[in-house]
Amino acid sequence: MPADRLLNTLLQHYQDVHDDAKSEQILGTTVHLLTHLSNPLNLGVLTSQLLTAPAIWQRAGFDLSHALRVVSIYNTAALRVRQDAAEALERKNSLGSSLPPPPAQQRERGGLKPDEWARAVVKGADDRSARWQHLLVLTGVLVGFEGNDRRTLSRGLRNTLQQAVVTAANLALRSHAEDGPLAEASIVMALNYAFPLLSEHHQAQLDCDVLLPVMLWAMLRQGCGDGLFLQDIARDVTQAVGGTGGGCSWPQHAPSFAMLVELDRRPVMSNMGPLAKMAAFAATHAKDTSIVLQAQDDLVLFSHKLLDAWAKNRLSSVEFGLAGAQLTPETLQATWPVLWQVLRKIMFGVVATLQAIVSRSLLDARMLHEAVAPAVAAKSLQILRNLHFISSVNGNGSFQVYTFTYLTSLDVICRSGAACEQFLGEFRPADGFSAPSTHLQRTLDLYYLNVAEHMPLSLTTEAADALIIKPATSYLGFDGVMSPTMVEIFESAHSAVLSVLSCPQHSALTIQMAPFYIVKLFESFPQRISPRQFRIAFKTVMQMVSPPFAIAAQEPLLGETLLEMLLHAIAGAPTTPLEPDEAARAASEESGEPLQSAQSALVLTLIDALPFLPLPLVEEWMAMAAQTLNGIADPRLRRPVRDRFWDILVNGEMDVERSAIGVAWWGTKGGRELVLGPGAGPAEPPMMSGALMTAESKL
Repeated sequence: MPADRLLNTLLQHYQDVHDDAKSEQILGTTVHLLTHLSNPLNLGVLTSQLLTAPAIWQRAGFDLSHALRVVSIYNTAALRVRQDAAEALERKNSLGSSLPPPPAQQRERGGLKPDEWARAVVKGADDRSARWQHLLVLTGVLVGFEGNDRRTLSRGLRNTLQQAVVTAANLALRSHAEDGPLAEASIVMALNYAFPLLSEHHQAQLDCDVLLPVMLWAMLRQGCGDGLFLQDIARDVTQAVGGTGGGCSWPQHAPSFAMLVELDRRPVMSNMGPLAKMAAFAATHAKDTSIVLQAQDDLVLFSHKLLDAWAKNRLSSVEFGLAGAQLTPETLQATWPVLWQVLRKIMFGVVATLQAIVSRSLLDARMLHEAVAPAVAAKSLQILRNLHFISSVNGNGSFQVYTFTYLTSLDVICRSGAACEQFLGEFRPADGFSAPSTHLQRTLDLYYLNVAEHMPLSLTTEAADALIIKPATSYLGFDGVMSPTMVEIFESAHSAVLSVLSCPQHSALTIQMAPFYIVKLFESFPQRISPRQFRIAFKTVMQMVSPPFAIAAQEPLLGETLLEMLLHAIAGAPTTPLEPDEAARAASEESGEPLQSAQSALVLTLIDALPFLPLPLVEEWMAMAAQTLNGIADPRLRRPVRDRFWDILVNGEMDVERSAIGVAWWGTKGGRELVLGPGAGPAEPPMMSGALMTAESKL
């Protein structure tokens, strides 16, 4: 059928609503005509009629995916027009204009050049249709001609088309409330496709004050459903009981799983990464700071809803590292991975947007105000806390954007002691002598301890005791099964306590806590804490109770008391080599850490403490350290301890005065014999490198 007659037939079909099969046929015919019409006026008429056609916009079940078909129609048509123009140019260059024209089947296309075709289509976006519909058409044309660095249009028309996209987007954003949710989602998705193709000049013209709220609405509500899909999943999760002991069951045939798969396939969720980048752009370039602050509040509210919905889901009790033992095989292999795929997308989208807000808070004068900056940082940390059940799993939080957001927020909030105290007070773990039993609460406590570790310098001694020491103490005394999460929490609790004990202004608390903490340290070693961690912890405490810190003057015997406790522990320590777990084994292999027993690790701890002793005690404790060294029977375990003793004497860890005492003890007071054994020969005389050569026979 000739193109003009087919156009009349198509326009008649536009006026009625059809079933899905007929509607798809109409869309295919539209693409065909867009590439075959040779009259620019007819192209404009076709576009104008399409933008108001009931067959397109009033079909049953019309949603965002149907609206985006308009982008696809014009994208496909533009690609074909570009391809036809390229083929025509190639034939002209290769065959020459004097040769006969190609057969009719090669000349049936419209024959318009890309610039002519684009102008004709754009003229069809008239006042009879809405601006958001214009944006769909313009985006399709721009992507078809300029996507993937195609550079099809002339420079002037390319700039004109980009300007038209920006103008249509801004006008559509101003009327989005009247146009409805579908229009809002369509604006967001159209801009998502067009944004990378806009020049920086045209990107800067977008009305980010209006764009940012619409972006967040589309991402959080339209794309993620405010996290309510977790509540639907909760209704389908059951506790299965079987021969292997049972576990949480969320079968593949559950309605909530089908809904989750559909959610993951929707345009917004499947484009969460690019949408987050555009939301970050809007947060960075919005002119009104209050819009940005409101966006952060929206992220706080969404993250709270997500966490609350997860807390009500039975799956929140499953520890990711132990999922194989806590889930049924079908759940573990089929539904569980899809859930975490969606949760990761949500976290990445939220954190990428939040990072832009945090970055802006470092430059925006209003957000830098002393009354605003701590609140912005606290809200950022609250959002990250609410997402910690996702970011703490399988390295999800180990990407640069997350790290920047987390550490920058900590730096800002730590400038205000009141803000630190308020934040920790709001999320402080419940009082009690035992650790919580739920996995989710332990995960939140882990985040709390990690944050609290950075705040002792900003807190009063009373606040540090109430908000850091006491919550951490409940985990220091934990004697249950050490799951992977509990190992992390246990280590974090030790770090939090040490961060308080290391602050000079909390010396009163250090005097009170040091003996108790050392007892807990001994109780934990070696079952719950590695030799390396034990040595670091003990060394840190010894450093704080020794000169020149004020505690050494207030409690001069405290340091020696701790060493006596260590000496007593060495006497009864097991001498068999420790068997590290997989993580510890990998770390020791990477760092070259030698094989150790509990006894040799404690002796190494004693040697590590020597540089911090008061001068009158240095020589005495050097001799004791040498005696404990000789008490290690296994040569494999004794050798690295002896090397460490020698290393601490010569590597500069001791200051000048203690080094002088060490040299005298080694050379004239029997130190060398104690360390190397009574059969050791005279020490090798010192010689300068490169001095006299050894006499050699030349025969």
